[in-house]
Order: sequence, then structure tokens, then C-alpha cells
Amino acid sequence: MTQGSATRSLRVLIAGGGVAGQALAFWLTRGGHRVTVVERFPALRATGAQVDLRGQGIEAVHRMGLLDAVRDKLVDEKGVAFVDARGRVRATIMANTSGQGRQSLTSEYEIMRGDLVRILNEATKRDAEYVFGVSVDGFEQDEHQVLAHFSDGSCAEFDLLVGADGQGSRIRRAILPEGFDPYWRVGIHMAYWFVPRIDSDSDIRDTYMVPGGRQIMRRSHNPTQTQVYFVLREASEEASAIHREPVERQQGFWACRFRDAGWQTERFIEGMRTSPFFYSQEIAQVRTDTWSKGRVVLAGDAAHCASPYSGMGISGGLVGAHVLADEINRHPDDLPTALANYDTVLRPFVNHIQAEVNPRLLRLGMPMTQPAINVFHTVTALACFLRIPDLVARRSKADRGGDWQLPPSTTQLKAA
Repeated sequence: MTQGSATRSLRVLIAGGGVAGQALAFWLTRGGHRVTVVERFPALRATGAQVDLRGQGIEAVHRMGLLDAVRDKLVDEKGVAFVDARGRVRATIMANTSGQGRQSLTSEYEIMRGDLVRILNEATKRDAEYVFGVSVDGFEQDEHQVLAHFSDGSCAEFDLLVGADGQGSRIRRAILPEGFDPYWRVGIHMAYWFVPRIDSDSDIRDTYMVPGGRQIMRRSHNPTQTQVYFVLREASEEASAIHREPVERQQGFWACRFRDAGWQTERFIEGMRTSPFFYSQEIAQVRTDTWSKGRVVLAGDAAHCASPYSGMGISGGLVGAHVLADEINRHPDDLPTALANYDTVLRPFVNHIQAEVNPRLLRLGMPMTQPAINVFHTVTALACFLRIPDLVARRSKADRGGDWQLPPSTTQLKAA
């Protein structure tokens, strides 16, 4: 284990082996702590759709020394095209690869979630203990320790329990008041899966708008596979409940909602049934007034999910892990201070990236009628002709995380 700045080696249990959980394990082991990561899936969950890094998230990966590894796995997505029912391109917004300003609709750092998870695992598996096929079913705590109860019937004592178990976190549910709803919903739902790639699938992401507040996106991440996204603007109870149903019913719901959409919809629905991957979710943010209780703390989406439309979900998880680990490494003998500082330091950044999601703007991008779609295409085409998106991106002083600066880490300071 790499020794860092900690004067006391803590026993830390991280529930969740995703991006935030593994990034936290990276920094804590380098601070000299004994880290166990439990993941309820039977193996590393290196699946999922395409994600991106922006702003402070890029800096967090750079500080980990993993930016070259990420670059080696980047998806070649050059921009975003808006197409009509015949597949004709009406406007294209290219990625900002200047190294300055703000990332555009597609980032300079696009990567498959599975590749990022594998990179983090490779960087942590020698120092942290990983236990797969096990979850934290419950816990008890006092001022000295946390006793975690696992799904296999075993239990163990730790100095700190971290809930990095995602948007639907069970750890969060256990520390928040009963009946508290942490979700801020925007009335939008999304499903995504993979289909075989065909010759016309380019390295430009296609976005197709359909009357009724519907949208289809297609992007290709390797020579054989294409990602499909169905997005729906709907506030019904049925739409909110479908994500908890069996996959077959979820797929039936999405096929029904998009059956008449045109363009390549038939191809996408047919490919849905044989896809190796399918995920359906309601677009929501996690908003809570506290991220910790005693010796239990939340990280990543469990604490502050910003939603896919923030563009900062993955970056937020990486930044949050950096800040949490840094405060623990600074104050290993005073966890109440460490966890309070974590909230104080990170909260302004989280508030900023969550505020980037504006429901009114989202609705403008998902028109209900064909005339409104035509207006959107016309305005966007004119803006692209005048190079407005490119100029705005390059001249912006900050990315979506604003001018908030990622604090220097104690392990970096010691190395320097």
C-alpha cells in the first residue's frame, strides 16, 4: 500500500465499485488507509453507455496519473448532428478540441463507462480489497466504529462506511429521515442499449426529434456497435414506474412510445431485443442537505447525482471522491471535522453543476410539435452557419463546473 499523509490508518468500507467508489479507493489507499470495496454484482460492472469528462473532472483524472490511460480509450466522436426524418443533417455542432474554453455538446474526452471503470480498477486493485457479489444490507454505528452487515450473512467492523452505491443508494436511505424524497425530477425519461453498427453510422452523434416531446440519439463507439438512446418528455405515473419493472416490460413500454417515430426507429427497436445491454431510467438529481451521519458518508451519485443533462455526472463523482479522500487524509483522527469539511468544500461545486440543468431549456430541446421542431432546426442551422456554438465554446472562461478550483491533495503536496 502506498503511504501518504495520514497519521492513522483507517479501516474504510466502500459500498459500490463504480467510478466514484473506485476513485475514492485510489486516493484513500494512497493516504495509507485500509480500504475494502464491496460490489453487489458478481464481477466488475464494466458496462454502460458513453460518458464524458469535463472541466474539473479532467483535472481529477490528471492528478491520478490516469489521463494517458483515458486518452488511449477515448471514443472518436467529432460532434453532434441534428437530423430530420429522412436522415438529412440540418445542423452540426462540432466538439471543441482547442484545449480552451468550454466543451460543446460532445466532449473532447468521451469514453465508454466500462473502459473508465476498468482503468480505475487496474489502478486500485493491488492496494484495495475488492469483494464481489456482496452488498451492505444494514449497519449499526457508535462514536467509535461502524458494524456492517453483509448480504452473505457476515459482518465486520470499520472506522468509516462510504455509500457509493449510486442514484438509488440504500446507504442514503438509511441515514436520511424516513419519508424524505431526495429526487429532483425534470419530467424526462431515457433508455439506452446497443445495436449492430452499419455503414451509415458515422463518428458524428445523430439527434432526431420526434413530435410529442421525443428524441432519438445514435452514436457509435467501436467498429461493430452503435449506441441507441430513446428520450421521452412525459410526467405520467406510468413513465416513472416503468424503470422498476422487469426488462421485458421496460422494452415494451419504449417500443410502444416510439413505434411511429420514423427515421431508423424500426432498426433500433428490433435491435433492442438482442442487445447485450439495456438500461431505463428517469432523469433526476439527488439533492440532500447532508451527506453524512456519524461514521457513514455518501459519495458520487448517492450524494449528489447531477443527471446526464448536467454533463458533469462522471466528473462530479471523480471530483467528490478527490475532496472526500483529501479531507479524510488530512483529518484521520477527527472524522467529524473531515466529513464537515467535505460538505463545506464540495457543496458550492455541486450546487453549480446541478443548477446547469434547466428544465425550461430541456423542454426547448424536446419540442412537442413538428412546427416547433422545424423552428429549432432552422435556428440551430443558422447559429452553426455563423459559427456561434464554436465561438461561444472557445471564448468561455470556464467549463460547466464554473470557476471552482479542485483543491490540492495532501498526497500530492507530500510528493512535491
